Amino acid sequence: MRLRAMAKINLGLDVLRKREDGYHEVRMIMQTIQMYDLLDIRKKSEPGIVLSTNLPYVPSDERNLVYKAAKLLMDEFDVKEGLSMKLTKSIPVAAGMAGGSSDAAAAFVGVNRLFRLGLSEEELMKRAVQVGADVPYCVMRGTALAEGIGEKLTSLPGLPRCYVLVGKPGINVSTKLAYENLKLDSIQKHPDIDGMLRDIENQDLKSLTSKMENVFEPGIIRQYPVIQEIKDLMEANGALKAMMSGSGPTVFGIFDDRAKMREAAEVLKQSHLAKTVFATQIYNRKDHA
Repeated sequence: MRLRAMAKINLGLDVLRKREDGYHEVRMIMQTIQMYDLLDIRKKSEPGIVLSTNLPYVPSDERNLVYKAAKLLMDEFDVKEGLSMKLTKSIPVAAGMAGGSSDAAAAFVGVNRLFRLGLSEEELMKRAVQVGADVPYCVMRGTALAEGIGEKLTSLPGLPRCYVLVGKPGINVSTKLAYENLKLDSIQKHPDIDGMLRDIENQDLKSLTSKMENVFEPGIIRQYPVIQEIKDLMEANGALKAMMSGSGPTVFGIFDDRAKMREAAEVLKQSHLAKTVFATQIYNRKDHA
């Protein structure tokens, strides 16, 4: 069985407060895009899980979320057969695009199907939060409002057709660093998430993009000005808006015209500001139902 583990971007990302358990309360609008890792899985007769990856620095044992997710389901349902998995990464690592979480979500979906465990999407999502806060969303996919630590999800209508240009500079930013750089009491501008929800309801892409904000951005840009340079370049070349995704450092630009996006991708490649340049479009649940 071969599964696509799709990347996500955050159209709006707000951090409300730090909870007593050390987690942060967030409010985000998430969107799946057509950029993905591949997970090939097959049964094997001897018990145990074997995982291989195409990148030498990605762990292939219990430290990998794919391994964790598969083991969690196989232990719970006492699966006696073994599992062999091959993960081919294309989504940049530590890039604010939920690559690892999406890989884990693919493992949940794959193991459920392969061993006919009969779990619904909702039942998978309940288990997925044990592996990571973004994993339930990656099981669900599409356009969604995420609240709590990211695990309280409300599915939203799909966005109007639009195109996404992804540019990741040659730096990695950990979520931990992003939170350390975030001073909750001095956030200048909180995104208007409620306004964005209305824009999605009204299918108003221009109004939606004009409200896009990510509270992590100022702190990370101070450390890595290249992020601002990529944003400026995308907007100068036709993006309705460009913004950092998640805890960064990946920047994405939203375009309403595919040709414009392709031209902007060429300009970005020639600028050498981004190590990864990828032109794609959004993923809508209704198109894949």
